[in-house]
Amino acid sequence: MTPVDDAAPRDHTAATRPAASSASAGAPARARTVTDREIDQDIPYGVRIAASWSWRLGLIILMAAALVWLLSRVSFLLIPVMVAALLAGLLSPVKNWLKRKHVPNGLAVAMTVLGFIGLVGGALALVGRQLVSGFAELWSEALTGVQKIQVWLADGPLHLTAAQIDQYLKEGTAALQNNTSSILSGALSFGSTAGHFAAGMILALFILIFFLLEGDRIWSFLVRLLPRKARSAADGAGRVGWTSMVSYVRVQMLVAFVDAVGIGVGAAILGVPLALPLGVLVFLGSFIPIVGALVTGAVAVLLALVANGWVNALIMLGVVLLVQQLESHILQPLIMGKAVKLHPVAVILAVAAGSYLAGIPGALFSVPILAVANSSIRYIAGRTWEHESALETAGPDVTAPAGRGGDNKGD
Repeated sequence: MTPVDDAAPRDHTAATRPAASSASAGAPARARTVTDREIDQDIPYGVRIAASWSWRLGLIILMAAALVWLLSRVSFLLIPVMVAALLAGLLSPVKNWLKRKHVPNGLAVAMTVLGFIGLVGGALALVGRQLVSGFAELWSEALTGVQKIQVWLADGPLHLTAAQIDQYLKEGTAALQNNTSSILSGALSFGSTAGHFAAGMILALFILIFFLLEGDRIWSFLVRLLPRKARSAADGAGRVGWTSMVSYVRVQMLVAFVDAVGIGVGAAILGVPLALPLGVLVFLGSFIPIVGALVTGAVAVLLALVANGWVNALIMLGVVLLVQQLESHILQPLIMGKAVKLHPVAVILAVAAGSYLAGIPGALFSVPILAVANSSIRYIAGRTWEHESALETAGPDVTAPAGRGGDNKGD
């Protein structure tokens, strides 16, 4: 029904005249049944369009909420799979380079995974040594800072006596003793979480090996589960989405490296303790876009304040802000924007929504999920597969079109 139909005159009197004439002749009048089409004609066109959009959008939101709820029930499986997918996108160029050097596929995967584990283990060992040596110095400086706070409490505007400070300390100690059960339960839950984290990392490593080893065969198997007419669109959308995720991981690695070097080198020049572990912390935190670098930068400012005073902390704050401006105005728009084709507003909204729904994992995976969805939906909406070379869907494997097979799905 269009606005033209609404504008057309409708005369209901003609339809009721026979009943009226029969009534005038003495015959009993019959109630006329109004059809659904006539009822629709009485509803304005804009209301009908709004209702049509409303139930469709409501159904989409309902199905999305149900999907999120179902996935949250299996997060212990979903998170390792997504971690393995991100690592596969990061490590697949190394494996493909080894294959081009005529290294067998299995040996190339083993060398890639073992090299990655060795690199991460070596970095953690180096950071651990720095933490052990740096915390001793930082602890003595923290004690000095506590003593300065005590002097300020006594000589400052509060004018607290030593007896009052001791009383407050005793009350705090008593509060801790009265809540030992909750503290113990929190420690036990932390141990359980650490156990789940270790199990998840082992599972992610296992999945990563098979993603690198035969990821393309896994994807082909999933595509062949679909109806034959839908395979070309699904295969193309999946591969385009995978390419976007790989681009995101590689660009985010560059952004995190720039943030870590900028803040870490600035902290080392200013004499902030634990500069190397701080750089590693910034590198890891930068994988949560925008928010991660801000939080880790605040840690750097806090360390500078505790160790070197407020003047050094202000200079460290300037360094953090300078690095953030470099990321926001150069790296994110010019590099990240072109890689994943997402506006910065979409990125920050995705991080906020992901952190609200799923905490740290949600903040970490929200942007790559949005990038994959954006590329796949654009591919399907544009019916791009119709303009590409036909996919071979009848054979044992679904192969990628020319020029798209490259590094996709781990092969």
